[in-house]
Amino acid sequence: MRRVLHLGLVLLLILAGETALRAQATGEKSPKPAATPGAQSAATMAAENPNFVIGQNDVLDISVWKEPDISRRVPVRPDGKISLPLLNDIQAAGLTPMQLQTQITEKLKKFLTEPQVTVIVGEINSRRIYVLGEANRPGAYPLLPNMTVLQAISGAGGFTQFANSSKVRVLRMENGKQLSFNFNYKDVIQGKNIDQNIVLKPGDSIVVP
Repeated sequence: MRRVLHLGLVLLLILAGETALRAQATGEKSPKPAATPGAQSAATMAAENPNFVIGQNDVLDISVWKEPDISRRVPVRPDGKISLPLLNDIQAAGLTPMQLQTQITEKLKKFLTEPQVTVIVGEINSRRIYVLGEANRPGAYPLLPNMTVLQAISGAGGFTQFANSSKVRVLRMENGKQLSFNFNYKDVIQGKNIDQNIVLKPGDSIVVP
């Protein structure tokens, strides 16, 4: 019995070696793990838009070259600030990643010689819109650049069979007041009253009755 097991193990090792050699000869590579969709879209959105402004609840990856004790992943607090070793609290909300990078670099010059700082937006949580009611996938969604009501509804999987798509409303808080915009899905897809398909702003709620 031991001899049979030994022979089986030898055959498995031979097959594994042949597979590795074949992959090396053909240039095949092991599949890489897929990136997290949310993290990928957030990083891409911020990287492609140099004017992206950091907001509350965003998560930042701050790297200081050769300084692992300072480099870290930090959330932007509700007060708009982040905390870093040596520097304590730093205002982040309202700045672009490049502006924050410059600010951190200048402050670190008191402690380090020629600090090299990189700021990357890892998660975008400040720019969200909400789809509520009779949508197939109601919930919070990242606000993409120039996203319209129609695009947001599409991203939420469209309407349920019980939805009244002609009486959708967009709710928005502006200067302390709640504004309401009508959206008639049937009209818009037929090319009527397309000005209802407004560009969304952070915090907008789309209510599907």
